[in-house]
Amino acid sequence: MALPIGVTPNRRGRTALGALALATAAVLLPAPASARAAGHCANQSSLRVPGAAHQRADCLEELTTAGTVDSGHTDPADWAGLTPRDLSVPAGVPGIQIDGYFPDSSTTNTHHGWNHDAQFVIRLPDRWNGGLVVAGTPGNREQYANDRAIADWVLARGYAYAATDKGNTGPGFHRDGSRPGDAVAEWNTRLTQLTRAARAVVAQRYHRPPTRTLATGMSNGGYLVRWQLENHPELYDGGVDWEGTLWHAKGPNPLTFLPPALRHYPVYAAGGPAADTARQELHRAGFPAGSEFLWSFHHQVYWDLTQRLYREEFDPAYDGATEAGTPYCAPKTPACDADYDYATRPAEVHEAVEGIALTGRIGKPLITLHGTLDVLLPISQDSDVYSRMIREAGRGHLHRYYRIEDGTHTDSLVDSFPGRLRPLLPCHRSAFTALESWLTTGHRPSADHTVVRPEGATPASLLTRCRLDG
Repeated sequence: MALPIGVTPNRRGRTALGALALATAAVLLPAPASARAAGHCANQSSLRVPGAAHQRADCLEELTTAGTVDSGHTDPADWAGLTPRDLSVPAGVPGIQIDGYFPDSSTTNTHHGWNHDAQFVIRLPDRWNGGLVVAGTPGNREQYANDRAIADWVLARGYAYAATDKGNTGPGFHRDGSRPGDAVAEWNTRLTQLTRAARAVVAQRYHRPPTRTLATGMSNGGYLVRWQLENHPELYDGGVDWEGTLWHAKGPNPLTFLPPALRHYPVYAAGGPAADTARQELHRAGFPAGSEFLWSFHHQVYWDLTQRLYREEFDPAYDGATEAGTPYCAPKTPACDADYDYATRPAEVHEAVEGIALTGRIGKPLITLHGTLDVLLPISQDSDVYSRMIREAGRGHLHRYYRIEDGTHTDSLVDSFPGRLRPLLPCHRSAFTALESWLTTGHRPSADHTVVRPEGATPASLLTRCRLDG
């Protein structure tokens, strides 16, 4: 099972990391007849992705996963575990898909047999609504990771869509680059690069540039949305941030709240007289009361791996010649990540995080969603803080923040706990349509608040509806 900063084996035997509604095909950005495709897959032979080292364009009868699974134009292993089991799949979106890669020196992405990073996918529907959606992947997955959660839905609404693998993938992503933090810094560069290229390809295909360019993504993909709107607002009209990772040089960040989880959870799980104190320490670290039923799974699958890999990216000297620490080491053993204390690490570690850190100085409208039961990126240590940062930067008028009651980091867990969790995916779709309305009509979404779980809601209704205005 693959999740937003977790790991899962895929069908090719390698591993993939992942951090990650209104079932409607309504299009809120109708394009005039002159902007619509001049026929199925028109201009395919003339399309060129600026800066690409290699590209392959295919005319498809179906751009959503209803067709791309069978045609081989997606990778189900790449998006496994990110969405609820019963999520419907839209269909009826013919058009052009371009796969390719930009020049890069690393080779962690083996898809297509290319063994080349900086891979991308661009999808251009025949019936275009005038907009473009760009996304970076959650965790360290490849370019198809958002296909079920995001691409299917926006393509059915008429958007062109583009996604990148961020320039490095898999559990060895931290080996990319020459200095600590370089691999994560490349994620930002690659999404900027893809956005510029995709805007040019859209203009080639439809003979005019997009009227709307929107960024969206979950987990590490949400971090990318935040960073892009802070650093390159000129490229975008707005974005939707689905529980983005917060990197802040002084903390909080994952390196401040994951070590306490590794230290205290085994004591809590063992029971006995020390268990209650350990539980309180986990709460103090940010893991919310009421989320205890999720702790065992996250300890088993995510907390340890995430801490070790991201600590190796920013602080490789901590464990000397050992690469990415010792799994599930006992506290007080040498170089154990359970004892990691970010605050006392050398200045160069904090400088590496500062190089990719967020500031809150967004330059375009942004809507943020985060589940109150997120125990991979606890809400009090992440989006609550980022919302304050935006207000303190004087950009609060550009931001809306919705805390989703009973939402957790990965929607597939809703299938295991249907009475205790709700999916964020329909809330993401509601936020997306709210952003459309904000941009097209000037109608501002409702003020920041917690979106309560509707009384008497069923798993089926929670999968198809999420009202952000009450």
